[in-house]
Amino acid sequence: MKYDVIVIGGGHAGVEASLASARLGHKTLLITILAEQIGAVSCNPAIGGLAKGHLVREIDALGGQMALATDACGIQFRTLNLSKGPAVRGSRAQIDMDRYRIYMRNLLLNTENLSITQEIAEEIVTQDGAITGVITELKNHYHASKIILTTGTFLKGLIHIGEFKKEAGRVGEFPAVNLSTSLRALGLDVGRLKTGTCARIDAKSIDFSKMELQPGDPNPPAFSFRTDKEHFHPHQLPCYIAYTNETTHQIIEGNFHRAPLFTGQIEGIGPRYCPSIEDKINRFRDKERHHLFIEPQTSEATEYYINGFSTSLPTDTQLNMIRSVEGMENAKIVRFGYAIEYDYVQPTELKHTLETKKVAGLYCAGQINGTTGYEEAAAQGLMAGINASLSLKEEEPLILRRDEAYIGVLIDDLVTKGTKEPYRMFTSRAEYRLLLREDNADLRLMPYGYKLGLIDEVTHQKMVKKHQQMHEGLDYLNQTELTPSNENIAFLATIGEEKITDKISLQKIVARSEFTIEKLEKLAPLVKDFSEEAKEQILIEAKYKNYIEKQKDQIDTMKEMLDIKIPPMMDFASISGLSNEVVEKLQRFNPPTLFAASEISGITPAAIDILHVYIKLFNRK
Repeated sequence: MKYDVIVIGGGHAGVEASLASARLGHKTLLITILAEQIGAVSCNPAIGGLAKGHLVREIDALGGQMALATDACGIQFRTLNLSKGPAVRGSRAQIDMDRYRIYMRNLLLNTENLSITQEIAEEIVTQDGAITGVITELKNHYHASKIILTTGTFLKGLIHIGEFKKEAGRVGEFPAVNLSTSLRALGLDVGRLKTGTCARIDAKSIDFSKMELQPGDPNPPAFSFRTDKEHFHPHQLPCYIAYTNETTHQIIEGNFHRAPLFTGQIEGIGPRYCPSIEDKINRFRDKERHHLFIEPQTSEATEYYINGFSTSLPTDTQLNMIRSVEGMENAKIVRFGYAIEYDYVQPTELKHTLETKKVAGLYCAGQINGTTGYEEAAAQGLMAGINASLSLKEEEPLILRRDEAYIGVLIDDLVTKGTKEPYRMFTSRAEYRLLLREDNADLRLMPYGYKLGLIDEVTHQKMVKKHQQMHEGLDYLNQTELTPSNENIAFLATIGEEKITDKISLQKIVARSEFTIEKLEKLAPLVKDFSEEAKEQILIEAKYKNYIEKQKDQIDTMKEMLDIKIPPMMDFASISGLSNEVVEKLQRFNPPTLFAASEISGITPAAIDILHVYIKLFNRK
């Protein structure tokens, strides 16, 4: 059985990788352990959030599916950090996790060029250092020159609940045990990580009247640039906020001796930024309480997820600590929380294309690369699917720069710095976050999606029109000046703006902190007929003009370094002035450019200067 691309794993990375490969015309096979769980939301029933919302918008702009699925299956929509600047805002949606899974499974089953088989992959087959196929537990041998591993938590997955341990990829699902052995045999650096989830509570056992109401935003924007905005009126369900208390903390603390996290039972390293409740109590014992977000899992709202209460404590402790929370005195647990350990591939084993350096044609995406989060996984899956397809066509790969996309930051961080704990995306990781906003993801990345063939003509033309209107509006604001005449001062007063004392461009007036789109339409009447999206871009770009220009100058400097390629045959050990640590890191990561070298943790500016000199000398030979 011959295919162009084989994707192993049907989670968020596997979904995007499979769809991208098939939509780009390649005969694709998805191997998944349980077909019913394709696109399953294993933990938090939500998509997006701070920085994660950026990733979802970027996936959408490139032609991925996550944003469209979220709009179709969302049950609450909120914009986080709304009061702060546009660079750090984040869209987030609660989703019907059952409906989301069914949506994705049906989509994949109806996608041309895509086949699905319910099996467990056991062995990666290679010849002369290149991929030739995969053998499954059923001894089926599938042939392909490209394989994308998107195994999530299934590689030697081991679940912990108190002293109880069980091999599983998720509760109730088989792990992939032999595949890890196969990866190690290929010489890949395989490590061990840990993540976890919380208990799920029977809705009728919760007293919501004792909790704080957290409704969705009125008239929320859609996640996808391709969703019909006029008809996007989702039915929204409320979430609730509860709090731990001193009793909760005492119960947890009194059971530390039974916690797999502290007894040595768990070997893998857990996420720093989404720790279990026992880890939080241990690290922040002085804190009087911790927020808990009580979130519906489906539109029927029969089960609730306790965000912030991830745990692997024994079942009796889980029940006691949950019932200590106000509003959950009579709580009934439908599903207990657990921790899960799993194997991952050190991402420094990968090129920026997400292809492994040691095995040609083998790509890794998602949690197998040491990341955590649906959004991070989906972004990697999409890029792996795109690059595997481009390689089959013998075309140049798509490698997004750090100044182009959060996806670029994500992948660059992984392959140049590696990770010792589950990596998640934050706005603080992006140096050029003022340029990399949710609102302009289409302007930044849709040209790539269109060129690839993943974005349709109508969607592309809509983006082009938005781009044209934005530039027309900004040019008008920058080139048009207002003098401090009585007439102009009176006009400014009518729109609620302070008077001017000198000649000033309209852009500087728009840059005032309280300036709105409504005022913009009066100040610059030509924008009245522009799309709302274009008006928003004009307002943001005008407000942050100076900061944006500063970041663009920084990017120009970076691009100069990007153009300086490090010769593949350069012997770092022979370069005088480099420390042993720097040499070891350069040899390990083998950066393709001077800029890539500068991004490696521990590589000093002085080392970059020395390397730059030696590159010049090398190229003169």
